[in-house]
This record gives sequence, C-alpha cells and structure tokens, in this order.
Amino acid sequence: MSKTRVLIVEDEKLIRWSLRQRFDEEGYIADEAENGKQGLAMIRDHTYDLVSLDYKLPDMTGLEVLEEIRRHDRDLVVIMITAFSNVEDAVSAMRLGAFDYISKPFKMDELMLIIERGLEATRLKRQVRDFRNQIRSKFGIEGIIGGCAAMQELFTTIQEVAASGASTVFLRGESGTGKDLVAKTIHYNSDRADHPFMNITCTALSEHLLESELFGHERGAFTDAKAQKKGLLEVADGGTVFLDEIGDMPSMLQAKLLRFLEERAFRRVGGVTDISVDVRVIAATNRDIDQAVKDGHFREDLYYRLNIIPLHLPPLRERNGDIELLANHYVAKFAAEFRKTVTGINAEGFEHLRGYTWPGNVRELRNVVERAVLLCKDSVLKPVDFVLGTPGGQSVNASGIPMLPPGGVDLAVVEEQLVRQALTRASNNQTQAAALLGLSRDQLRYRMQKYDLL
Repeated sequence: MSKTRVLIVEDEKLIRWSLRQRFDEEGYIADEAENGKQGLAMIRDHTYDLVSLDYKLPDMTGLEVLEEIRRHDRDLVVIMITAFSNVEDAVSAMRLGAFDYISKPFKMDELMLIIERGLEATRLKRQVRDFRNQIRSKFGIEGIIGGCAAMQELFTTIQEVAASGASTVFLRGESGTGKDLVAKTIHYNSDRADHPFMNITCTALSEHLLESELFGHERGAFTDAKAQKKGLLEVADGGTVFLDEIGDMPSMLQAKLLRFLEERAFRRVGGVTDISVDVRVIAATNRDIDQAVKDGHFREDLYYRLNIIPLHLPPLRERNGDIELLANHYVAKFAAEFRKTVTGINAEGFEHLRGYTWPGNVRELRNVVERAVLLCKDSVLKPVDFVLGTPGGQSVNASGIPMLPPGGVDLAVVEEQLVRQALTRASNNQTQAAALLGLSRDQLRYRMQKYDLL
C-alpha cells in the first residue's frame, strides 16, 4: 500500500521543518515548497493526498494558490494556515474549496486532527471517483453489443443524446431488448453522470405508492405518512430518472407527469409548494403505445411530450447477424464467472441459435447461454446444450418450430396460443397476423371467433 503524500507550502522555514518532522513521525511522505509558484509546480508534477497551505506567501496569496489548485484538481484536500486570520478570508477560502482553516500559532495535535480528517476525506473522494469510473466503464457505449446497421445507428443516436441537453428521451422496444442498459448508458456518458440515476418500474407498485415514490409526500398526507419523504424526482436532481413500462402508468399519474415534464416542477403528495428540479426523464415501454393512445389508455398529449427523441431498440430476430457476437460475449463472460473451460460454440450450435425466433430477445439469449455454460461437460457448446423454448415452455428445433414433447400436446391450445401471439405481434392487425400464420384473413377470423378473440 502506497504511503500518504503531503505537500507543505510555507515560507517560514521553522514551521516547514516542524511540520516535516511531525509528518515523518506519522509515516507520511512530506514535500516542501517555500512559495506559491514552487508549490503549484510540485502539484502539477506529483500526486498529493493533502496540501498544507500558508495564506501569506512571498509571491502570491494562499487564496490565489488555492484557486490554481482547484483548476488542476478539484478534489485535492487543502488546509489553510495563516497568521492573518479574519472571517472574510476564511469564508473566501471555504468557498474556493478549502477543507479547513487554522490560525497561527496553532497546536500541532490540533492541526494533525484536522489533517487526519482531511486525509479521510481524500480517501472517500478517491473511492467515490474509482466507483464512478467503474460504473462509467461498465456502461460505456462499447458495453452494448451489436454490429448490424440498426444497432450502429442506435449507438450514434445514444452518443448524441447523452452529449445533448435533451431533458426527455423515449425508448421503445420489446421486452428483453435492453432498454434499461441503454438508459444507463445515456446517463453515465452524459454530464449528469456524477448525479443520481434513479429507476422505477411503473407496474411494480399500486397507483398511490407509485405517486409517492415519484413525487414524495408530506407528513400526514395519508394514513401511513408519518414523516416527510422525498420522491425519486427530487432525489435525482441533476441526474436521471428512468421510468420503465410507462405505457402501463395509471391515467391520474400520467396527468401529473405531464405537468412535471412541461413545467419541471411538482408538488409532493399533500404539499402546497412547487418544487423545481433539473432531471432528465428517460421513459421506456414494450407496449404498442400508438395503439394505447388510440384506445384511450395512454394520454395523447403525454405521448407527444415524451416522443421528442424516440429511440427504437430492434428485436433480436431482426438482428440475426448479432446472435453470434452476443453468444460469444456471454460464453466468455459466464465461462470466467463459473470457472468453466468452455471456449466457444460449434457451427451447428450457432445454426441452432440463429434458427430460433427469440421472443425474449437478448435477455433470453443471455439466459440460454448462461445455462449452457453452467451445465456443459465439454469445452465447446453444441445444439444439445441449448434449451430453447417458446413462452409456453416447448422446445424448438433449429428452424424455430415447436417440437412435440414426450407427453403430447393439446393442439387446440397450441393453435390458440399461436393466434394470440400473431395478433400481439401484428398489433391486432388481422391481415398482418394472418400473414404471419400463413392463413387468409377469413381463416384467421374463424379461429378468432372459435377462441373468443374477436
């Protein structure tokens, strides 16, 4: 573990010597500078954990040195020491980011306590900085895998949106396409990355709990409101709020969210005061939101307010060329995680994966590969290692056709499920749904009537 390194910027030789002696006793590496310019040069050339800075130097004031230090390193802990203390100087130093301010003559033990607190602050700041760097690395644009044209276009848009001041982004795509990953990538590659990323699934809570989670509440606003609570929009001030499955948000909350998006202000539940915040709202849905608007389930004005910057995440079945990239990525990931000697997938295995329609998209592929790597006995994955299935749990062959299970099936149930899936995929467009099933529209309508789907 590297030793703590401190810099003493002080023009009085005796004080420099005294501080150096004490720092040596504490096991620190201490450097000395007798004026401001020398101190700044040493800060540029070395990495310090703390600077002890005299206010009155021969060539410049300590405040001027502190201002330059802040331009170079805004997190470096600086303790001001001076024989000319006054309230105005102290306030100026603290405004420029000094950790503390102590007057001469000082007691060495008192100064060392302040220095210990300053060094602890340095350690915490570096831990936070390292954590943020890890998060940014994890959610860099390179963390989204895709080589097809649609994904390359999406990458460009993500980078543009992240760098922009856009306050509202709308992600549309089927379940499992990675909307949450895209939302985090936008946040952690923007100038909001040092502020909170808060997310909530709009279907996870009841209407009243969801309202309280988003907007907060005042004490006594309802029976169990025993204390004031800040909502996610308030907590995330300066950052991002991700509203997943917004297409299922209750209509009352849609109206309240619309007001917030238009005014960037809201009231806590039971509150009478407007609270203004600066947050980027990223909303996402896997629903056919256009149809939801037509059916009156989603407010048209909210839809237009959200849809300023829409991003479409293509389903995996439209990214057939990316299946190999994604599968190889997950093989390497899970082989390392499970300490398995699996090195890849053979040609038949890839053909098997490409022949499947992936209704669960990338999430489903990830789960399939994870299971295969975990249970595989060989170093190369083969078709037999991949358990593919429809939402009903049937295994499928390499062409994506359901295979007859050992116990047989109820053909009417299978037919009804396929008709329902086709209608869902075609957004209830009967002509398109019929085409997906290789039927005429009349044949489809017959089956819809048969299964009470009209």
